[in-house]
Amino acid sequence: MAEPAPLLESPDNPVPPGGAAEWFQGAGGARLRAALFTPKGAPRGTVVLSGGRTEVIEKYYETIGELLDRGFAVLTHDWRGQGLSHRLLPEPLKGHAEGFDDFLTDFDRLLAAFEGRAPKPWLAVAHSMGGCLTLLALAKGQAANFASAVLSAPMLALTTRPAPHFLVRLLLGRRVRRGRLEDYVGAPGDPFENDFDKNRLTHDRARYTRNCALVATHRQLALGAVTWGWLDFAFKAIGWLQKPANLKRVTCPVVICQAGEDRIVDNRGQDIVAAALPNGRLARIDGAFHEILQETDELRDAFWREFDALADEVAPAREAAEA
Repeated sequence: MAEPAPLLESPDNPVPPGGAAEWFQGAGGARLRAALFTPKGAPRGTVVLSGGRTEVIEKYYETIGELLDRGFAVLTHDWRGQGLSHRLLPEPLKGHAEGFDDFLTDFDRLLAAFEGRAPKPWLAVAHSMGGCLTLLALAKGQAANFASAVLSAPMLALTTRPAPHFLVRLLLGRRVRRGRLEDYVGAPGDPFENDFDKNRLTHDRARYTRNCALVATHRQLALGAVTWGWLDFAFKAIGWLQKPANLKRVTCPVVICQAGEDRIVDNRGQDIVAAALPNGRLARIDGAFHEILQETDELRDAFWREFDALADEVAPAREAAEA
C-alpha cells in the first residue's frame, strides 16, 4: 500500500475534494510527492498536471477544482528539487538540477505508479519548466500514452536579460569546467518576497497574494533562485527540443498557450517548437504575464477555451458522447 503524503492548505486555499497524496520512488530512489483527485461521477479521463519551477501541488488547487468540475480526474506532482519532493542539495532553497534524464525517469514512474487508478484518455496540462519536461517525455516515448497536451507558457527558450545570451553561455561553460554547478547563478533572492507591484508573473493581485501566503504559511514549500546546474539543464533540454527531428514522435495534438507579455521565457522558442510539432498549434494570449493559470479571470478564460476545445475532441463529456 502506498505511503500517504500531506496536502497542505490555508484559509483561502483549501484542498479540493476527492484527493489524496502519496509518496512514490523516482530515479535514484528519490522520494517524490504526487496526488490524485477524482471527480464525483465517472471520469472523462485524467489530466496529468505538471507545474513549473518553484511550483507545488498546492498552488494549483483552483485549477484542480476546475478540472474536477469538468469531469476529469487529476494526477499532479512535485518535481524533484521542489515542493515536498526530494531536494537535491543540502541547502534546500537552491533551485538545482542535474540534467534532464532523472526528471524523465521520475515522470515515467509517476505514470506507472498511478496507471491502474488514472483512467484514460490521459491529457497533459503543464506550465513553464513543466511544459518543457512534459514535451520531452512525450517526444521520448510517452506520446503513445497521451491523447493531447496543452502547455502553458512552456520553457522552450530562456530570457537572460539583462545579460546577453552569449555571455551567460560563456560563463556557464566556465562553471562546468570548474565543477561549480551548485553555486547560485546570481543573488540567492528572497523566496518569501511579497511585492505585487514588482512581480512579472500575473496581473491578478488576489491570486498573487494567495500564492505568497501559501509559501509564507508553509515555508518548507519555498524555493529560491537557480544554480548553474539548473541553467545547464535548461539549456540542454531546450536545445534538444528545438531540433525538429526530435519532435516527430509527438503525434498527439499539442496546443502551446503563449503569454503575450511573458518576461520569464523567450516566446521565440515556442514559435519554433509549435511549427515543428506534427500536430502542434500556437495560441497567443495577448496581455498575459508568464503564469497564465494564475492570471486574471479574463486571461485564464482564454486558456480554458483552448483546453475545452481540445478536451471535447479527445475526451468528450459522457452526455456529448451519448448524444
